[in-house]
Amino acid sequence: MVKLAPLRTELLEQVIQLSVAEQQLPYVGTIDEVLINADEHTHPHIVLKHDQVIGIFLIDMLYSQSYEFAESGSLGFRAFLIDQHQQGQGYGGKVMGQLRGYLAQHYPNHHSIYLTVNCKNTNAYQCYVKNGFHDTNECYLGGAAGPQHIMLMKLHA
Repeated sequence: MVKLAPLRTELLEQVIQLSVAEQQLPYVGTIDEVLINADEHTHPHIVLKHDQVIGIFLIDMLYSQSYEFAESGSLGFRAFLIDQHQQGQGYGGKVMGQLRGYLAQHYPNHHSIYLTVNCKNTNAYQCYVKNGFHDTNECYLGGAAGPQHIMLMKLHA
């Protein structure tokens, strides 16, 4: 069973052990780079499988202040990764399937969430579309690894 939860201090050591496949580094970065972006406005959340941390993502509460395409009152979904040794087992889809309800519960004052996904990352794109995100048909061109699809999901649909 896969469960989402805010990162708790006692699980930080497990988070630090997460590994990223080399081909995914341009899209996600290292776990250290993910964690350095966490602060009072960018919250780290973890993916648990039987109380073992297998992934992490960030929720950016100030996303709309950093990206013109994002509506005021929206969140940003950033730095999503599943440990490279856990990939290929459908966990990404399970996380995405729970995300709307999880965020609506934890961030009830926000109406939607945005993410950008590299145009070359077709597997992630399909996973997001299959689980409630829709492509805005715009591209974000400021990504370090090239153009990115801008995707949106309403939280209270």
